[in-house]
Amino acid sequence: MKRTPYILRQSALCVGLLFLFACNRSQPVKISPAADEKAVVKNTAGTFPFHKDIVIKPGLHFEVLSWGRGVDSIGGYLILMSDSLKNNYKSFSVERNGIITDAWNMDMDNDGNPELYIELMSKKNVKDLNVYEYNGSFNKISFPPLSAKMKKIYQGNDQFIQKNGDLFRSFPIVNSSDSTQKDGTMKMLHYSLRGNSFSVDEVKEEKAKEQK
Repeated sequence: MKRTPYILRQSALCVGLLFLFACNRSQPVKISPAADEKAVVKNTAGTFPFHKDIVIKPGLHFEVLSWGRGVDSIGGYLILMSDSLKNNYKSFSVERNGIITDAWNMDMDNDGNPELYIELMSKKNVKDLNVYEYNGSFNKISFPPLSAKMKKIYQGNDQFIQKNGDLFRSFPIVNSSDSTQKDGTMKMLHYSLRGNSFSVDEVKEEKAKEQK
């Protein structure tokens, strides 16, 4: 008979524990939210200092995109070809040593293939051209340097001019030894393209004035 109170106390304790466990299970488990993760958006201003979309015909585009960090004159550029009608897309990457100032399309040899002219400022006031023909792939056409004769009277400040499908280059004469061509007079050169090879001719002063 003395064990009865003890058994009752044990039973009451078990019932209490079960009730407490049931109450705890009925409460939703709280999960601490993870710390917010914010996407880091980097400012790309200046990363692509030059971009130009050259439209050859509806659906056929060439985009010239310059890129680089640090020194402006060192980096690279991309030529992106998009032919949406034929679902054809290609890219071409080139290292550059100069700042791209312009880009355009010509077909100087009249073979029906686009020719992309990339104008670069290779030095402070000296310009150069990179030329690529596209005929299913990109092919570089070497642009001729100035002749030894022209280099003697050249110190930059040149301009490339497109007119009526022709390409010209002008620059002011310096250190002239010719009495008929004073310093500051504009020298004009005319470029022709045949078989992916350039030729250069001097333009007479009268005609040079007409091309300006």
